[in-house]
Amino acid sequence: MKHGANIYKYAKKLGCLAEEIIDFSSNINLYQPTQALSLTSTSVSRYAQSSYCELKKIIAKNYSINSNQIALYNGATAAIYALISSLKRKDVFLYAPLYGEYEKACKQAKKNIYKINRLSDKMQKPTKNSIVIFVNPSTPEGKYRDMAALLKMWMQKDCLIIIDESFLEFEELTSCREKIQEYKKLYIIQSFSKFYSCAGVRIGAIFSHKKSIKKLHQPLWNLSSFDVAFLQERLQDKRFKKKSLKLHKKQKTQLKSILKKSGLFQEIVPSDGNFILTYSTYAKEIFKHLLTHKILVRKCGSFEYLDDNYLRFAIKSKEHQKHLKKALSTVLVKQNNV
Repeated sequence: MKHGANIYKYAKKLGCLAEEIIDFSSNINLYQPTQALSLTSTSVSRYAQSSYCELKKIIAKNYSINSNQIALYNGATAAIYALISSLKRKDVFLYAPLYGEYEKACKQAKKNIYKINRLSDKMQKPTKNSIVIFVNPSTPEGKYRDMAALLKMWMQKDCLIIIDESFLEFEELTSCREKIQEYKKLYIIQSFSKFYSCAGVRIGAIFSHKKSIKKLHQPLWNLSSFDVAFLQERLQDKRFKKKSLKLHKKQKTQLKSILKKSGLFQEIVPSDGNFILTYSTYAKEIFKHLLTHKILVRKCGSFEYLDDNYLRFAIKSKEHQKHLKKALSTVLVKQNNV
């Protein structure tokens, strides 16, 4: 499973700059306010505090946990690799489809990988004392699941549990964070790049019981002063969350309407994330046609149990979605003329 649709590759193919492409493949918060950083040459010339105490305090406040329940890494992907490599258990059950770096990290750590079809009505159960990995809300279809029954089953089997909640904040869904104090073998993966609209800021976190956090290897100074300063300011921006949620809801409604009215999709999957998965027998033609309009969407053939008839559209601005609507209308005209 490749990460993203590689906007730079398609920009080269189209002979344009990456900035000219409207990237509906990127599931980053569309609200991106201007932010001024107060870094000076002095602040970047000296070593930062290696424990990142201030940033952890701010994260702890935002996520209603304790600072000693947080481990920070150079992005959520780095957190995934560090966590999986640190675990001694060999059998891993991946609830697929999911972010492809989980499987890569398991292979690198020489784990025994088993896959459970999360899209199936009746899911296979993992074995006792195994590692289970679940993304909630899931990707690429954006379904949120009440985790109570699964958590109970996993705990009864003494599983080591990894839950990725990177898309949870877009619709203020219930987190499993409160369980980390109760169950020491529960780890929450948290990306800040999605909701806080900062893919270039490489900070990701693992939330877990303080004793589990202590066992993790956290490299010294693995976060840059720039990244830390940016995230601290954004997390403390009281207007950011409120405006993000309001804009997300409005633009998601618009995008669903555009996709439905286009008449090109046999299925539009209900989503609890900031993206919408579609199915169309015209998917190949739609993808190519949109690309001629410098619109890039996510083909989903690289996800387990899906194929390239599935396209994922991230929620974007009013202007960009109007451009999408216009481009889709010309696909519809061409299809009707066949």
